[in-house]
Amino acid sequence: MNILGIETSCDETAAAVVADGSRVLSSVVATQVAVHHHYGGVVPELASRQHIEAIVPVVSEALERAGLRPDGLDAVAATQGPGLVGALLVGFSFAKAYAFARSLPCVGVNHLNGHINSVFLTAGAPAFPFVALLASGGHTAIYYVESHTRMKPMGQTRDDAAGEAFDKVAKMLGLGYPGGRVISELARRGNPAAIVFPRAYLDKSGFDFSFSGLKTAVMRHIQTHAETLAQDMPDIAAAFQEAVVEVLSFKLLSAARHSDCTRLALVGGVAANRRLREKVSGMAAENNLTLHLPPVEYCGDNAAMVAAAGYHEFTAGRRAALDADVYSRTGI
Repeated sequence: MNILGIETSCDETAAAVVADGSRVLSSVVATQVAVHHHYGGVVPELASRQHIEAIVPVVSEALERAGLRPDGLDAVAATQGPGLVGALLVGFSFAKAYAFARSLPCVGVNHLNGHINSVFLTAGAPAFPFVALLASGGHTAIYYVESHTRMKPMGQTRDDAAGEAFDKVAKMLGLGYPGGRVISELARRGNPAAIVFPRAYLDKSGFDFSFSGLKTAVMRHIQTHAETLAQDMPDIAAAFQEAVVEVLSFKLLSAARHSDCTRLALVGGVAANRRLREKVSGMAAENNLTLHLPPVEYCGDNAAMVAAAGYHEFTAGRRAALDADVYSRTGI
C-alpha cells in the first residue's frame, strides 16, 4: 500500500511516498532556512507563503522519485497538527483537495505521532511497548508507546522545548538560525566542564522538563563575560549542550525504569544531535536496554514519518472529512 505523505507544520515543505508504513520510496524536503535565518527564527506568515509556492513541485518530485503516478497511490496522509496554523492549512488543505480530486482516502496525522513512527523507517524497529523521548524545536516529551497509534504521555516540558532552547542560545551567541546544528558543531571544540550550567531535573521522580532557567543562566553568563565571549563560545556551547543532554537522558532512563521497559527510542529534530545520541546509546548499553534511533534524515520534520503514521491511521479505519480542520496544539 503506497501512502503519499505531506508535512507543512513549520518551515519545511515535505512530501514522501512510503509503502506499507515502513519502506520509503521517496522523501523530498524543501527547507526555508535561508528565508528565516535573517530573523533569527521562523516567521509564520513567511512560512505559509513559502509552503504555497513549494507544495506542488515538492509533491510532484516525490511521486517522480518514487516512480509512481497519482493512480499508483492508495491514500494521502498529511500533518493536521500541532504546528503553525497557517503553515498547516497549506499542506492539509492541499492533501484533502488532492485526495478528493483523485477519489483517494485522506488521513490527518498528529505530527508527534509521525515523529514516533519515524523509528519504523529503518531495519530493526522496536517491538511494542517502548518508551520514546521526543525532542524537537517545538516539543519535548516522553511517551509510553503501546502501538503505532496509541501513545501515553508520561511527561513534557513546562516551558521551552529542547530544540527551542538550542535556537535561542544560538541567537544569544550571534550564531543565527537554526541553532541545533551550529551549537553541536561548536561544542565539539569546547570543554563541557569549563562552565557549570544548572540541570533542571525538577522532580527527579517525575518526567517533566524545564529549559527556561538554563537559557537564562546562559544569557547571564554571556552578559557577565562579554569581554571573553569570542574565545569562550565553544565552552559555552559545550556546557549548555551537556546540561540539556544530561537531563534528557536521565529522564528517559527514569521513564524506562518506571515502566519496566527495556526498549527505548529517541526521535525528533534534537535526536540528530551527536552528543545526545552518544550519551543515550552509552546509557542504554550500561543498563542492558535496547535503543532505537531513526536515521538522521528522518529526525527533523519530514513527510516519510507522516506517511508511515498515516498508513497505520488508515488501516485503523480513520479518515479526514473534507471539512476537517487543523489544530495548533495537542497531546497524542
